[in-house]
Amino acid sequence: MTGAERPPVAVDVFGDRVEVADRFARLLTEHGVERGLIGPREVDRLWDRHLLNSAVIQEVIPPGATVVDIGSGAGLPGVPLAIARPDLRVTLVEPMARRVAWLDEVVETLALSSVTVLRGRAEEPGIRSRVSGAEVVTARAVAPLAKLAGWCLPLLRQGGLLVALKGASAAEEVDRDRAEVAAVGGGAPRVESCGAEVLEVPTTVVLIERVQSTAGSGRRARKDQGAHRG
Repeated sequence: MTGAERPPVAVDVFGDRVEVADRFARLLTEHGVERGLIGPREVDRLWDRHLLNSAVIQEVIPPGATVVDIGSGAGLPGVPLAIARPDLRVTLVEPMARRVAWLDEVVETLALSSVTVLRGRAEEPGIRSRVSGAEVVTARAVAPLAKLAGWCLPLLRQGGLLVALKGASAAEEVDRDRAEVAAVGGGAPRVESCGAEVLEVPTTVVLIERVQSTAGSGRRARKDQGAHRG
């Protein structure tokens, strides 16, 4: 397995961290398929479909933000994002032990000092207590928008942002799930493109701000947050 060559545009996205991104691509090329992290067909399109697709969401993330990546799996989008933006504090949340082991290895191998790995699911009280109050929550190919909002919005502080990487059906999901998103404290979802200036196929994201708590208000809401269904 040779994997895809690094495209010139990677320098525009990763800057002086492009060599770290290259090392991550090599790790995925060498181990991703055998460890069930990516499919065999993905090896030759790692850069465009996975690394660059993930990293360009940095456009919508403010400086120094705390970011939680739900269902991180192979480390997407959290690892490319952390490589491109070392100013971010990124937590990778993943329920499967073998994938957590992979993420731990990646963080150590690439010396990603701003990244933490947690085993669990977004809806678990233990995870909520560890990462609640985040400024940004990301997720890629995890669940339909309504379910995703229910899991992720409780992890955000008020005014925080859910950045959901979606495909061509993003607008349909927004129309279908708008009421459910509002019911769990989300503002009006909006569809945006990231990386339009550097990618042939930009990354489509759905952005949802947490505008209110569904658990009440004030201190009681914060105390009870982990006991409420997202």
